[in-house]
Amino acid sequence: MTGGLFTQLLDLACGAFLLAAVVVLWRRELAAIVRYFALQGVALAGLAVLLGSHEARWDLVGVGLGIGVLRAGVLPYLMRRALSALSADGAHSEEVRETQPLVNAAASLLTAALLTLLAYAVARPLTELHPTPATRALPVGLAVVLIGFFVLVTRRRALAQVVGFLLLDNGITATAFLATSGVPLIVELGVSFDVLLAVLVLQILTARMRVAFGTTDIDDLRELHD
Repeated sequence: MTGGLFTQLLDLACGAFLLAAVVVLWRRELAAIVRYFALQGVALAGLAVLLGSHEARWDLVGVGLGIGVLRAGVLPYLMRRALSALSADGAHSEEVRETQPLVNAAASLLTAALLTLLAYAVARPLTELHPTPATRALPVGLAVVLIGFFVLVTRRRALAQVVGFLLLDNGITATAFLATSGVPLIVELGVSFDVLLAVLVLQILTARMRVAFGTTDIDDLRELHD
């Protein structure tokens, strides 16, 4: 693979990775949010495979394929199952979409733009130390970390907050790949199993919240507690 082709494909993967996070922030239907999260998983896997093939590191290619299976296949499948359970037990339409997020769509998109600019400003000294195609894309990973944290704190539905947590983890993983040209296989496997376990636990908690309280709205549950 030539250097020019590698740079173009890496930029394409990073652009799709960041765009998916912005679309997740913009959309309100939980089914669409899960779908775009799966697309981000594909972009993250492509990023890792590109880095591995460019550097002839087949362990990194294997890590990228494993990430694709987990974050574009297994995790979205588990979230779709939780969403189907909400629909199957007679949940109202507002249970499968964000009806009243803490920040509206226009303000969310503006915030995403500001967070992306902040990420580029923060990462600039790092990219100047060793300017390579991978390090120049480092702000994308940082931007997704910030956007994921923003989704996590502004969404009211439990499932949407799970997606925000996973966006945050995807951003951290992408930052590690771009900054260090990948992480050891055993480290990525450990982190991935931790994430999978967390999602399984959160799926069970979401189902039990729905059965016990009739809603997955965190604010409503806080009012019940008060």
